[in-house]
Amino acid sequence: MLQVVDNVRKEVSPRITQKRKAEFGQFMTPSSVARFMASLFPASTLQTCRLLDAGAGVGALSCAFLDRWTAGGFAFETVEATAYEIDDTLRGHLAQHLAGYNQVKANIIAGDYIELATLEGLQGQGYTHAILNPPYKKINSNSAHRLALRRVGIETVNLYSAFVALAVAQAAPGGQIVAIIPRSFCNGPYYRPFRDFILERAAVRHMHLFESRSKAFKDDEVLQENIIIRLERDGQQGPVTVTTSTDDTFADLVTHEHPFDRIVFPDDPERFIHVPTSPEKNAIELSEAIRSTLADLGIKVSTGPVVDFRLKEHLRDMPGEGTVPLLYPGHFSSTGTTWPIEGMKKPNAIERNADTEKWLYPSGFYCVVRRFSSKEEKRRIVASVVEPSAFGDVPVLGFENHLNLFHENKRGLPEALARGLAVFLNTTAVDENFRRFNGHTQVNATDLKLMKYPSRETLIELGEWAMQQGTLTQEQIDAKLGTLTE
Repeated sequence: MLQVVDNVRKEVSPRITQKRKAEFGQFMTPSSVARFMASLFPASTLQTCRLLDAGAGVGALSCAFLDRWTAGGFAFETVEATAYEIDDTLRGHLAQHLAGYNQVKANIIAGDYIELATLEGLQGQGYTHAILNPPYKKINSNSAHRLALRRVGIETVNLYSAFVALAVAQAAPGGQIVAIIPRSFCNGPYYRPFRDFILERAAVRHMHLFESRSKAFKDDEVLQENIIIRLERDGQQGPVTVTTSTDDTFADLVTHEHPFDRIVFPDDPERFIHVPTSPEKNAIELSEAIRSTLADLGIKVSTGPVVDFRLKEHLRDMPGEGTVPLLYPGHFSSTGTTWPIEGMKKPNAIERNADTEKWLYPSGFYCVVRRFSSKEEKRRIVASVVEPSAFGDVPVLGFENHLNLFHENKRGLPEALARGLAVFLNTTAVDENFRRFNGHTQVNATDLKLMKYPSRETLIELGEWAMQQGTLTQEQIDAKLGTLTE
């Protein structure tokens, strides 16, 4: 039946307008992904399976699960399948496909899963299995969805995390939930309540990472990095299986098992979820020399405060009387700071006046990290040193919102410390470690705040070493990190 469903998906999906896809936030699951997700459920001795498929589309996930059952993959005697689908067009196909399993008692619910599931408060519905490809769309803070979720104690910012939280809440003890969702929930402060919610109610059993960002939903041109996760309601947390594959053929599937303290670090107040892709510990994890927090170092990290469109009337293409430098990522490269840049699409300067003064920092040495990188770039973390000599005799600097900057109470750092920080942050080991909890192209100040660093003295030594070397290669800074980690 799954092949029939996949043919329907290929026929129906291109006819759904981008506007409608965006409105519902739903992208249909290819058969290869559906089959793999169904394979992740453990064998079960249950006689009756109560299956939930919320946001079921044309039924690919339910059918993959039921195909496994009819082929002898589960020992259930009966299956009751509950499928929610809001889209009238898709629901007709869904009904037809589930009707193909005459031994299944199918209950197709027309309507909004969040609305209906929260209606009577959060009650366990006794689902023994849930298989989900939930919609991906932000929830506005005062929308009906957000308020309905809040009433039942779920605080989250996206439809996909709301669906998973509800499925976990509705599952029976020991219930298995398999979902394909964006990886963005693994880190970031906005998803902290969601991480708390699922980690308090379920054990993480399995995570699968696609190494290519564009392959899981390639027919829909989705570039969000996706992860498949299996949770067990009320499970005792133990080791976690992590699998990776380049794409949805799963041809190069690699499997490792990791202790849970490598997935969620015991001392991490944010409970970031890491996805280690090799069994070896990263140099950062192994090093006794990299244990300091930014607070230990007496350093803070902030997002650049100048939001250009809000201060548009004060921006100037080139420096002039009454202006000070305004710095964007484009002003920094591996060779240093270049300012001003003629013909740059962004302004080079900002007026210094009563309206802008509070957004400016005193001139000095700072370490800056770009907040955004493109998917294709080799590195997520790209650090540079702000050199005051590049700007002449100016008293203050403007840092645009696409930069994160390290500072000491809104003042510059000692030069050696700024340079040492940049060297450390530009190591391959830091970049690899960062990717274990950050699946998107954004580097937030919170992410940098939660990382561990060498001590202040070590960073200063690193900076002094860098100042003697001239231009550094990647090999040199990686080798130098190795001397800290021994």
